[in-house]
Amino acid sequence: MTDHFLKATRETVHLGGFSHLLEPVLTVASGDTVDVETYTGYYVYDKAPPEFLTPEFLDICQNLAPERKVAGGPHLLTGPIYVQDAEPGDVLEVRLEAIAPSLPVGFNAIRPGWGALPHQFHQPALRFITLDLANNIAEFPAGAGIKIPLKPFFGILGVATPETSRTSVPPGSYGGNIDNRELQAGSRLFLPVFVPGALFSIGDGHSVQGDGEVNVTAIETSMNGRITLKLRKDIQLTTPIAETPTDIITMGFGQTLDEALELALNNMIDFLKRFTNLSPEDAYVLCSLAVNFRITQVVNSPQKGVHGMLPKAIFSKSINL
Repeated sequence: MTDHFLKATRETVHLGGFSHLLEPVLTVASGDTVDVETYTGYYVYDKAPPEFLTPEFLDICQNLAPERKVAGGPHLLTGPIYVQDAEPGDVLEVRLEAIAPSLPVGFNAIRPGWGALPHQFHQPALRFITLDLANNIAEFPAGAGIKIPLKPFFGILGVATPETSRTSVPPGSYGGNIDNRELQAGSRLFLPVFVPGALFSIGDGHSVQGDGEVNVTAIETSMNGRITLKLRKDIQLTTPIAETPTDIITMGFGQTLDEALELALNNMIDFLKRFTNLSPEDAYVLCSLAVNFRITQVVNSPQKGVHGMLPKAIFSKSINL
C-alpha cells in the first residue's frame, strides 16, 4: 500500500463535469491512500475576500486550460484518479478517512431559477461566511449568536462514464453530486465502475449542510481530505451505496421526490435481500419499521435525491460489505 499526495493545481483539477477522455492525474493501486486537496468557488473568486484566495487557487481560476473545462457545471474537481485493474462491472470502495476545511471561510449563493423556492427567492445573493475552525463552528448570520457545528463532507465523489462529457450538477449511478451530508469522515462509499481505471474525481467541499440543501448551496468550502481507494471485484452494484459507523445508506435519484424515494426504497430492499437474506416482503416490512428515508437534496436539477438509512445496531450479526 502506498500513500500519495494530490495537490489541487491547474494541471490536476477539472471544471464542470466528468469525462473518460480526461488524462488521469494520478495512478494508484487498490488499497492506496491519497491525501487530496480541493478548491471551490471558481465562478465567484473575483468577489471573494483575501482569506478565500490562495496563489494556487488564483492560478486555477485565471489559467485553467480549455481542455480541463469539461462541461457547464460550477464545480472544480480534483482528478481523475486511475485505479489499476479497475474494469467495468467492478465496484470502487472509497474510504473517507479524514475531511477538513483548508481555509477559514466559505460561501453560500442563491442562484436565480434554482433552489426549492425559485419564484420566491429569485434575486442572486452571495454570502461569504467565516468558519471558526478552532471551535468547529460557523456563526450565521454574523453576530446573531446562532452557532452551527461544522460537519464537513465532499458533495461530489464520482467516477467517469462512457459519455464524452457529463455535467457535474446532477448525481446518478456513477455518484457525482450526491450532496449527502452523512458521508463524513469514517464513512465508506461504494461506486459502480463504468470505464477502465474508474477515473475517480472528488470536490465540492461543504463545511455544513442541511438535508435538502434547499437554497442550492451549503457553506461551500475548499476542503482537504484523506481517502483510501479499494477495488472490489467481490460485489456488484448498479447504484451507489454507503456505510457510516452507524448506518447502511441506499440512494435514489429521480426527477421527482416520489421517484427518488421509490428508487431509494427499492435499493434498500435489494440490499436487504442480498446481504441479510430477507424475503422481498420481509425486507419491505423492515423498511417501514426501521429505515429512515431522508431528502438528500432537491436542487441538483434534473435529479432530486432521497437516501434511506438502515441502523446497523438492529442486527445481531454484522453486515459485511
